[in-house]
Amino acid sequence: MKFNKKNISNTVFVILLVLFFIPNTRGMMQIVLTRIFSFSPGLVNVEERVKVSSYDWKLHGVNTESINFDIAKGKVVLINYWATWCPPCIAEMPSLQKLYNDYKDKVVFLFITMDDDPELNKFMEDKNYYYPIYRSLSQTPKPFVGKSLPTTYVIGKDGTIVINKVGAADWNTSKVRETLDRLLLE
Repeated sequence: MKFNKKNISNTVFVILLVLFFIPNTRGMMQIVLTRIFSFSPGLVNVEERVKVSSYDWKLHGVNTESINFDIAKGKVVLINYWATWCPPCIAEMPSLQKLYNDYKDKVVFLFITMDDDPELNKFMEDKNYYYPIYRSLSQTPKPFVGKSLPTTYVIGKDGTIVINKVGAADWNTSKVRETLDRLLLE
């Protein structure tokens, strides 16, 4: 058999396809492909933006202090719902960690999960992540009641949801940074 570009690309495609059917490599393949095809999230159209209905939301700090969401009132906020077992969540975490590194003193970051402490601690240690993780202790305010993972919201100082992204995204982009910078100036 003669190896030409078509044969090589077909062989690579078959190998990738087979890797998806092997349980031990499926998650890794999903993460890699999700990172490749993740783009910067878009803004919610101005006429479709909703405001946070209530800031009364108790959050248990897993690796940080417990808080009430009312501390975020009048501030720029990023809320990310995620789980350690969710490949799209894992795929977007490096970009969120980079964003957190640069904006942690300016933006309120809330990474919300339902995972148990042993899994969380191992995940955070293995990946060298250190963003603040919370669990909800009370009823979640209305705009944030979605069930899909990952889901991320960016909220302006006036409580308006500017970004509502369901699914993985690349959060470490100039577009997201420009949006945060603009919201911080308002």
